[in-house]
Parts: sequence; C-alpha cells; structure tokens
Amino acid sequence: MPSKTPRAWQRMLSGRRLDLLDPTPVDIEIEDIAHGLAFVARWNGQTMGDFAYSVAEHSLLVETLFSRMNPDAPVKWKLAALLHDAPEYVIGDMISPVKVAVGPEYEDLDKRLMSAIHIRFGLPAALPKTIKAKIKRADQISAWMEAVQIAGFSETEASKVFGRPKPDVIANLDIILRPPLEVRADYNARCTKFLAALD
Repeated sequence: MPSKTPRAWQRMLSGRRLDLLDPTPVDIEIEDIAHGLAFVARWNGQTMGDFAYSVAEHSLLVETLFSRMNPDAPVKWKLAALLHDAPEYVIGDMISPVKVAVGPEYEDLDKRLMSAIHIRFGLPAALPKTIKAKIKRADQISAWMEAVQIAGFSETEASKVFGRPKPDVIANLDIILRPPLEVRADYNARCTKFLAALD
C-alpha cells in the first residue's frame, strides 16, 4: 500500500535519493546535474531549431561570458558561474513570469538546493554579493543573446528586458543548438576540469 505521506524526494540516475525539502550535499553528483540540465529546456522550449536550448548549454555560455568579463577570476568562481542554475536539474527551469506567479516558495526551494550544491563542490553555501552580481550580469548577457538569436526577440526588445551587452563581450559567440548528450558531455567535462583544479 502506498505511503500517505507526500513524497518530496527524487531518485537520481546515480542511485542517490535527493530530498527536495531537505537536500544534503552527499546526495548530489555532478553527473546527475549534467544529465538533468542537458534535458531541461530554457524559454519553455520556445526556441528555434531542431533541439531544445538546454539549461546546460546556457550554463556553459554563462561561464564563458563570466570568464571573459573576469579573466583573473579564481577557478572556484568560474565553477560557481557554471553551477548558477544547477538546482534546475531537479526543479526545472521556470521563466521569470511564472516565478512571479508562483511566489517565494520556488525561490526558497532554489536557495536550499543551491546551498547544498555549493557545499558539495567546495564552494561557500552563499556566494559573496560581488561574485553573485558578476554572475548575474553574465546571465543577463546570455539571456540577451538567446533572446535575439533563438527566441524571436528584436535587439531593441531584448535590450529593454536584459540590457544591451558590450560588443566585445559577445564577439564571436554564436548559439548553436546541439543534441542533449553532446551538451551533457561538455558540461560534465568542464565541471570535472574545474573540480580537478580546485583539489
């Protein structure tokens, strides 16, 4: 007979059992994050192309932008940029209007998961405000690029919503939609590289 208590945990492919209400660092694996994010679509899937634009692909772009704008940043902050949307491997990607409609509960869940993820990979549970702001700016620039290149926004409309990036920051960066398994491998490899550099 099924339990009457609502289930708040998810079984991960690694075999870990992640409790969403009380996540612990020991139940978090980079392979689970890479796999989940590679299959979560940004923009509610409303992007051009034959493949969804995944959160993993977005995260790779955000880390690239962050590193361009902060070339002397330590590896740990590059890793933080790469992991900035990591909780979405279990809670999915909610576009901003939906987050507003749902209210603070989504943000609280996101914060709990992010803290556990940071601790699991040797980062502070809460990032310094200056680093968080720099990652946020890279995130906004990525959103501008996505909006213009694959989500049907004009540059004027995207600039009103996300702010227009400096041309040198986005120079020679084009969004290419790829199969999820390819993106998963790249995300996993970059995380692994950063983690090895921290040891």
